[in-house]
Amino acid sequence: MLNFSKIKIVLIYLSFLAVSFFCFSNISDSNNFFLKKKINLGLDLQGGSYLLLEVDSTPLQKRQIQSKVIPLKKKLIENNINYKNFKIKENIILFEINTDEKERFEKFFKDKNNDINIYLNQYRSFELDYVFEKNLVKIFLSKNGIIKLNTSAVDQSIEIVRKRIDETGTKEPSIIKRGSNRILVELPGIKDPERIKELLGKTAQLSFRMVTDDKTEFGNETFILKDTKEKISVSKRIILTGDNLIDANPKYDNINQEPIVAFTLNRLGSQRFGQATSKNIGKRLAIILDNEAISAPVIRDAITGGQGTISGNFTFQSATDLSLLLRSGALPAPLSVVEERTVGPDLGQDSIDAGVFSLIIGFVLVIIFMIIKYRLFGLIANISLISNLLMLIGFLTLLEATLTLPGIAGIILTVGMAVDANVLIFERIKEELRKNISNNIQAFDLGFKRSVVTILDANITTLIASIILFIFGSGPVKGFAVTLSIGLITTLFSAYFISRHLTSIIVLRNREKKFFI
Repeated sequence: MLNFSKIKIVLIYLSFLAVSFFCFSNISDSNNFFLKKKINLGLDLQGGSYLLLEVDSTPLQKRQIQSKVIPLKKKLIENNINYKNFKIKENIILFEINTDEKERFEKFFKDKNNDINIYLNQYRSFELDYVFEKNLVKIFLSKNGIIKLNTSAVDQSIEIVRKRIDETGTKEPSIIKRGSNRILVELPGIKDPERIKELLGKTAQLSFRMVTDDKTEFGNETFILKDTKEKISVSKRIILTGDNLIDANPKYDNINQEPIVAFTLNRLGSQRFGQATSKNIGKRLAIILDNEAISAPVIRDAITGGQGTISGNFTFQSATDLSLLLRSGALPAPLSVVEERTVGPDLGQDSIDAGVFSLIIGFVLVIIFMIIKYRLFGLIANISLISNLLMLIGFLTLLEATLTLPGIAGIILTVGMAVDANVLIFERIKEELRKNISNNIQAFDLGFKRSVVTILDANITTLIASIILFIFGSGPVKGFAVTLSIGLITTLFSAYFISRHLTSIIVLRNREKKFFI
């Protein structure tokens, strides 16, 4: 194991230099492609905002009940069930049926293949439940139906929040679920937390509806236009929603040079929009965002190209924000900020100083111990340790990883693991020297060979644990897992290539010398 070919030596040190090179990008202001890469600092190191959001699923429950109205009516007719006084009140569907029709209603309503009342296999219950009060039927979301709806709403909200934050250019945000209906958001180095709060607080439920004074089967709603304060009557029938959008961007109107939002529809949305506009030329189309009428332009021509614009006395910043919201998608339910904290950069710098100081103290003590304990070979171990640290920082920089306080702890732990590897090697060599003092090469060679399995076992088991931490952990825990995982890999490289090569140089040049380690 002590013999190295020239090609292997070149590859070892080229690999070391290539990775270590990236360390210097953290102290460089160069715009070079490689030197632009830097380690990102977490919330606890550079400061930033901490937000705890709560998902209000009440409106979602209402929409879910409303979505059942038309299919339910069709099913009642199909099953020859006569109903009357059909209405919705406080998330409950109410209607009356005849006494002799109750059995038929129960049969189709509790059918597991029923596409209205979905059977939830994981809960072994239906999405909807019902009660009879004489001839009055009350249909509402079951307990498990509400749980499933809330869970789905939180999961969807997390993805939408992530998309919105990514669109702002914030690096390495931490977005995780807390409890059943809360989302924790950590934004390191955020400079404008109020804008982020405003973006996250908007549901961005977009819909296109016709303006009409005539009563429709869906009913009408009254809105006040945002720009002109005009009162308009709008049909509850939705032509399109924001789900049909595939892109949205801010731009200036060619005529008035006012900021507007240009949008592009998907294939289905384009067809629906084309049909609706061709049938309603000369009529007004209301654009509703979060239950507020943005504008209500007159349809001049059929819009069949799948593209359109939204106007409404925007500033360019508000048009940009609206475009961002539409691109990222609508939140399934409103979000509210229930807790907010700000970590100042001064506090972050104190954490960095404390972490670096701990690393330096630990590093110096290890270096002193290794020199005292193993003399010349202790110096080799220290060189290997320094190379290990440089490679670790280089890898973190190359990956543009986020460094947190637990991450610094992972680096310090890596130093301990690297020392442990060298201690195992040298202790094994000592055992071999006691057996065959006259043959240095064989003793050192066997020492490295017989320590391989032990070191691999220790490092691989630790690596498995760190991978599990990365998969199931979140935020700072992931930062710790990343630094520890990379540190284990660089430890193996530095111990079995750099340390072994430097040892081989000394041993091969002093074949007959008696070594004391």
